[in-house]
Amino acid sequence: MRKLILLMCLCLIGGIVSAQELKSPNGNFILRFSLQGNGVPTYSLTYKGKDVVKPSKMGLELKNAGASYTFDDFSGKENYDNKAYDPKSSLFDGFSVSDTQTSTFDETWHPVWGETKDIRNHYNELAVTLDQKSTDRHIIIRFRLFDDGLGFRYEFPQQKNLVYFTIKEEKTQFAMTGDHTAFWIPGDYDTQEYDYTKSKLSQIRGLMKEAYTQNSSQTAFSQTGVQTALMMKTDDGLYINLHEAALVDYSLMNLNLDDKNMIFESWLTPDAQGNKGHLQAPCTSPWRTVIVSDDARDILASNITLNLNEPCKLTDTSWIKPVKYIGVWWEMITGKSTWAYTDDLPSVKLDETDYSKVKPNGKHAANNAHVKEYIDFAAKHGFAQVLVEGWNIGWEDWFGNSKDYVFDFVTPYPDFNVQELQSYAKSKGVSLMMHHETSSSVRNYERHLDQAYKFMADNGYNSVKSGYVGDIIPRGEHHYGQWMNNHYLYALKKAADYKIMVNAHEASRPTGLSRTYPNLIGNESARGTEYEAFGGNKPFHTTILPFTRLIGGPMDYTPGIFVMDIAELNPNNHSHVNSTLARQLALYVTMYSPLQMAADLPEHYNKFMDAFQFIKDVAVDWDDSKYLEAEPGSYITVARKAKGTNNWFIGNTSSEEGHTSAFTFDFLDPGKEYVATIYADAKDANYKTNTQAYTIRKVVVTNKSKLTQVAAPGGGFAISVIEADKAATKGLKKL
Repeated sequence: MRKLILLMCLCLIGGIVSAQELKSPNGNFILRFSLQGNGVPTYSLTYKGKDVVKPSKMGLELKNAGASYTFDDFSGKENYDNKAYDPKSSLFDGFSVSDTQTSTFDETWHPVWGETKDIRNHYNELAVTLDQKSTDRHIIIRFRLFDDGLGFRYEFPQQKNLVYFTIKEEKTQFAMTGDHTAFWIPGDYDTQEYDYTKSKLSQIRGLMKEAYTQNSSQTAFSQTGVQTALMMKTDDGLYINLHEAALVDYSLMNLNLDDKNMIFESWLTPDAQGNKGHLQAPCTSPWRTVIVSDDARDILASNITLNLNEPCKLTDTSWIKPVKYIGVWWEMITGKSTWAYTDDLPSVKLDETDYSKVKPNGKHAANNAHVKEYIDFAAKHGFAQVLVEGWNIGWEDWFGNSKDYVFDFVTPYPDFNVQELQSYAKSKGVSLMMHHETSSSVRNYERHLDQAYKFMADNGYNSVKSGYVGDIIPRGEHHYGQWMNNHYLYALKKAADYKIMVNAHEASRPTGLSRTYPNLIGNESARGTEYEAFGGNKPFHTTILPFTRLIGGPMDYTPGIFVMDIAELNPNNHSHVNSTLARQLALYVTMYSPLQMAADLPEHYNKFMDAFQFIKDVAVDWDDSKYLEAEPGSYITVARKAKGTNNWFIGNTSSEEGHTSAFTFDFLDPGKEYVATIYADAKDANYKTNTQAYTIRKVVVTNKSKLTQVAAPGGGFAISVIEADKAATKGLKKL
């Protein structure tokens, strides 16, 4: 009787006509769903009794939803069935609850590669079926509440009056409880390659112009639009992360802020006609995620994004191997060398241009002799692969020309012999990594895709770095629209048919799809190391990316730069890498990826071989990960256990303020001794003035050891922790 009275009271307060409540398995989170006045779906979220998301509206606005039309005989005149046509096209009000179902799920699954060998997927679920009587349509909103946050999505079951429909706007809200501190980049349909800005939510509008820096393809949409994953911190110490998971057959979500009321609303990437998505029921939206904790380390350790994706769909994954590689790349990025073979061609037509009749420019890096030097270096130091960019014809006019037929992905320049180099690499125990720059001519790439992948398989390539620089062709489409997201997945599935791993640059930011298709071994999809040669990244950049970009999956950040003044490579380029050398080592641990590049030139590593040893030793696949310290924008310290071993690697990256770390080694096995080699900033190291000042020392540690270690401004440290016997520890100081 008391429950009935309470429910009746709820129905009378604030126009609420239905209410449901869901708790996380540990009870820290409470989700509340209700229908408010005029049948508007609304949710809210609390964590440990604190409001995280205030009551927020849900739903979608459709375009001509439910309209069915035919052509009258042969007249060509369209006849609409007005009964099925809904002028309002609303899927955000007029609902009643027809069914609710709750369930609990708990499993442990094993990723093909990852930060840990086991991932627990444990949640409580609420599925609410909503009926819209005015249109005889129904949808399901499915909530999954984990111990670290919330995921929810829209589901559109098969039904008579909602079959083919077009999204005009998605109206999912995230109503914040105050003017939080945010780490954000501008909302954009075509690029994520921005430096982060730290500010209050109320300051975003005033800082947007400064935050919006030039890129080869970019489309802003709002003075308060930002991208996910969006990291925030409340005044009372809660960390909140907004993102999405399982982006399939849908447009990528940005967030648009109502800065008067501190309410974010989803903002989907449109197509060339301005539509936000074309769907066919039965179908679903991606999951919208809210990860929350009062400890920043929990945000980094969260597996919500992966858990909301489907299990692996590949029956055989034995060919998918984490990779540490070097490459013919940085010298072109800095301007020391070129991708193009000649300077004599103002334009190229692949089926007409004869490269045997042009003069080589002498700066083309992808030539046989030079690539063999990289292969030799890789073989000597234990790197599995060598990336070579600029090997194929067409680079003379590839960029910025809205050109359809840019590359054919199979024809090398005259100075690059595919068969000879692959044979040479194989003899050294190394393989070459393919590079496919599409120049965003997507139709051209799909036209050549089977041929290109077959060429790879026939010539011993098992991984490809793909790129999508420039404006998309078909013209008017955006990098993050539904059409392009479908392309990225198509290319990934096609690659799996040929047992090829994919590292996609300029593609949509990851949303956990690497669980379903683990041959997606890397992405760029953010501002990486290359920008250090284009003017530099902010020193705190690498303390934010793990909280934002890496929430959805690993990043091919391309660390390992040892020479910070770019003028040493190219006198005409005065850029500076905003990092110390010790921090460059740490990034192999803090920037998680099963695909890690030693990005600098071999001759630079030869000058610092004692520091280079850490890059040689560090693993790329892990059995366990422990986040020891974390504060977005300030510092991250993480320890990872190498796959199949008892060895650990620790990394710290710090902002321009520097950081003093203090932690214990309690994650080590009791009763065992380890040799810890500590690569640290020297006392006078600084990311601006003294980048190559580092120290290396060895000590013995156990699970009871404690370490206090200083990271310089823009610096960090890296530690290898190797299980050792008494002979190895003899003469070393015990920490």
